[in-house]
Amino acid sequence: MLRAVRIHQTGGPEVLTLDDVAAGTPGPGQALIRHGAIGVNFIDLHQRTGRYPLPDLPVTLGMEGAGTVEAVGAGVTVVQPGDRVSYVAGGHGAVPCSYAEYAVMPADSLILLPDEIDDVTAAGMTLKGLTAQYLIRGAYPVQAGETILVHAAAGGVGLLLCQWARHLGARVIGTVGSPAKAELALAHGCHHVIQYGREDVAARVKSLTGGEGVPVVFDAVGKDTFEASLDSLKVRGTLVSFGTSSGPTPPFSLFDLNVRGSLFVTSAGLAWYTRSRPELLQRAAELIDVVTRGAVKVPVMQKFPLAQAAGAHRALEGRATTGMTVLLP
Repeated sequence: MLRAVRIHQTGGPEVLTLDDVAAGTPGPGQALIRHGAIGVNFIDLHQRTGRYPLPDLPVTLGMEGAGTVEAVGAGVTVVQPGDRVSYVAGGHGAVPCSYAEYAVMPADSLILLPDEIDDVTAAGMTLKGLTAQYLIRGAYPVQAGETILVHAAAGGVGLLLCQWARHLGARVIGTVGSPAKAELALAHGCHHVIQYGREDVAARVKSLTGGEGVPVVFDAVGKDTFEASLDSLKVRGTLVSFGTSSGPTPPFSLFDLNVRGSLFVTSAGLAWYTRSRPELLQRAAELIDVVTRGAVKVPVMQKFPLAQAAGAHRALEGRATTGMTVLLP
């Protein structure tokens, strides 16, 4: 038996229960992972509340983990027992599984970790770091000399994205929700920080860009920032929406993009940028490279025992977290 945090019904953090469940056995093409650390992400909250529907309940939450391969099933050659790995339970409709002491995963989804990256760092960086990678290297390839806008710059993805973009030579404007988060964002890649509620985001962006606006906005907030994101773009600029922490993006008229300057809008998801193992490994290799070289630091700011997963969810929902949050089994 092993301990796992599951939901038997959707709802608030109180629906998370610590259960004893049967340990899985890896089948063909699978590997059994003993977790050293587990990443906590906004998608976990959306799945818990039912906003992102899950298959039949009960189900173990969690889409990201890091640890050691304990056993492999038939036909597995990409990893072997003793390897240290991390993963994202990727793909549309993928079933979460990581809020547990062990998880059985498709071996092709596993990323080998170097000794320089420990399990806590890996659990904090894999989903968020791969997200940052595909955003600035895939959805909109950021170029040196460009000025970009990143919403939620003190969040997990934001801190990695801002550092990476600055490493690439971009000028980074970030938005945050408090003075403390502003300091954190400035220490992790931002050249300028705008605080929600104190400044008009679009007006400040225009003032920082000589009235022109930015070529790209990376927006994980959704409803609360959508209009400001569009208003911050230059002519033919691109809004990359990759999250909806404040709620779904509101409906809009396609022609409005014409009126605002022939803008582009895309809703981007990691699953569409890691559709094959070679693509996953290429993106992971870039992530591991910038982290091991120190160009991008991974600030794991909150650690909770697995049994306190509900507390981690409350902190994330209450915007009381910065950087990465992990569970320790």
